[in-house]
Amino acid sequence: MSQQNIFDEKVNIKEKVEIDIRKPNKYNVIIHNDDYTSMEFVVQVLVGVFKKQVVEATKIMFDVHKKGRGIAGIYSYDVGVTKIIQAMEMCEESGFPLKLTLEEE
Repeated sequence: MSQQNIFDEKVNIKEKVEIDIRKPNKYNVIIHNDDYTSMEFVVQVLVGVFKKQVVEATKIMFDVHKKGRGIAGIYSYDVGVTKIIQAMEMCEESGFPLKLTLEEE
């Protein structure tokens, strides 16, 4: 009488895997107006950190000046936070209290 080992049998297991791929949420980087930061410096930040052309940066700067805030750019969360950190470093070096925030779009 031969004994069969239960581990000798091959077992095929099929697993159904569903992958849900979504685009990352987008966030607006907002520049807020204050009474101390110069218009020229806001344009510098927009050109240097946010890679805007001077004409577009000037338009955003006027939005900040006239409306109290302007959208510097729309990014994923991580990129938006990185841009804010870079801008804040420029502000610190220049002594301006420019405020930037991140808002979900």
